[in-house]
Formats: sequence, structure tokens, C-alpha cells
Amino acid sequence: MSSRSLVIAASTAVLFTIHGIGMPIAAQKPVAKSSSTQKPAAKGADMLAMQVMLDRARFSPGEIDGRGGANTKRAIDAFEKATGGPAAAAVAAMDVAATMAYTITAEDAAGPFTPVPADMMEKSKLKQLSYTSLVEALAERFHASPSLLKRLNPTAKFTTGEAIQVPNVMAAPEAASGAGVTIAVSKRTSTLTLTDSAGAVIYHAPVTTGSARDPLPIGEWTVTAIVRNPTYNYNPDLFWDADPSHAKAKLPPGPNGPVGQVWIDLSKPHYGIHGTPEPSTVGHTSSHGCVRLTNWDANAVAALIGKGAKVTFTE
Repeated sequence: MSSRSLVIAASTAVLFTIHGIGMPIAAQKPVAKSSSTQKPAAKGADMLAMQVMLDRARFSPGEIDGRGGANTKRAIDAFEKATGGPAAAAVAAMDVAATMAYTITAEDAAGPFTPVPADMMEKSKLKQLSYTSLVEALAERFHASPSLLKRLNPTAKFTTGEAIQVPNVMAAPEAASGAGVTIAVSKRTSTLTLTDSAGAVIYHAPVTTGSARDPLPIGEWTVTAIVRNPTYNYNPDLFWDADPSHAKAKLPPGPNGPVGQVWIDLSKPHYGIHGTPEPSTVGHTSSHGCVRLTNWDANAVAALIGKGAKVTFTE
């Protein structure tokens, strides 16, 4: 493979390099290498391996479900365009398994886990909009759908000390200077792409970009602030479908808040790029105008950009 393609160091520390940008992780334990002499895996296992490879290469397929779909197809297309090589070959070249063992800790199981009401005014009464269950929390940590975790672990009770199988995804990127990194969001493809000062793709992810009532504001904007674990100032006047009995309210932070774990504020008033409490909907359903990512993709994007970053929204 070319130097622009996937480069893998065979050890418990794995290094992927896209366009010369290295991103290391430390695996929890050594995992088995792939072998060209192995029998072909089942179709579902093949798709899981594809989604894991894309996630590790920073071409996010969104929520990993082992089934694929439009988000995975877009990630494959973007990967192949950026690297100049077939995604299938990159999967075959992986020196790590698509899943790895993870032992549930007491801290994991402690939560807190809280039922989250649908009504905005009821949400504002809570102290935190936490995960609703351990399975939901673990699924987000490993960029997976809760149903995939259950399929991978059909007999699991999801309790402290239990060893489960999880997608072998990449750790969140360390905070970078963000110098020269730009953001491009495409309404047509429902994708967000980060490029460095040389024009190389350093992150790609699916997004939801708005609806006919709340269209994406085409044009050029600037990042004015990056807020992690944000509170949310709910103003029903800004929502065409708000309950008329609602009043302005401050909603507490948490992964199940309306904007998830990150708010990236833009120079357009009341507009931002943010996470979501519903990762399965990203790339598939409309939003109230803002650009919505999964929480893990929003965290990754926030780590790679800086205040003042240029943002372009296109049709």
C-alpha cells in the first residue's frame, strides 16, 4: 500500500497513518492478527470489520452496527478517495481483530443512570441528562449500537467484573493545536470533513444537517467557541414544533442532553455543530437546523479544531 494508505504497526500499540498523520492507541490486551489463510468470515463479521477499520482510520461510519448502510457507504467512498486504495484491502491488512475483550468495572456499573423524559420542561428539572443504562454507556464508549453489544454478548448480564466483546475502535484523538484545520459540511452527502493546512483529510463523519423547515445555512462561518459537557438554553420560540405551553429553560448537561457532550459554536447566531442523544439517527433524519454528529465524533472533531477555524456549508 502507498504511504498515504493505512500503515499498521503489529504490537499492542497500533498506529494508523492517513496522509502522514499518526494516531496511536494502546489496546487493552494483545489481539489476534488477521490471516489470509483463514476462511472467509460471515457477511455480518465482514461488515463489522469494515466499520471498525473505518472508525480506526478516522473515517467514521457513525454508529457501528455490523450491518452497514448509507453512512458506512459514504465513509468507504471518502476513505478510498483520500487514500487512493480500496477499503477492502485495508480491512484485509488489519493486524487487529474487529472486536476485543473488555472487563466491566465497578465505576462503569455505578453510573449514574437516569430515565430521560421526552418533555423539555421535565428535562430541565433534572440535575444531569445521564445515560439511561450501562449498555447505552458502553455502546457509546465503543461507538456501537446497543443492539450490536447484545448480539456480540448474547449471554451477558452486563455486570461488574464481566468480560464482554466490544468493537476494537480507536481511542479519541488527543487535543491538537487546530491550526490550519478547516471544516466542510455537505448537505448533499450528509457528511462533515476536516482537512489540515495541506488539504489532507484528517477526519470524516456522517452528520444530520437540517430539514426543509430548518435548512442548513449555506455559506462560510467561523468557530467562535468549543464547549464540552454543555448546558442547553432551551428557547421554544426558536422551534417551529415546540409545545406552546413551554417557556424558556436551562437544561442540564449530559450525553442525553439535546446537544450531547459537545457544542461547537459558530458565527451564525443560535447555530452550532454538536453531539446528540440519539446516535442511530445521525445521517438518517432531520434536525432543527444545526449540524448533528454522534457524541464520539463530536468529541473527536472538537479535539482536532480550534477557535477561529473556518467552516463551509455547501449544498
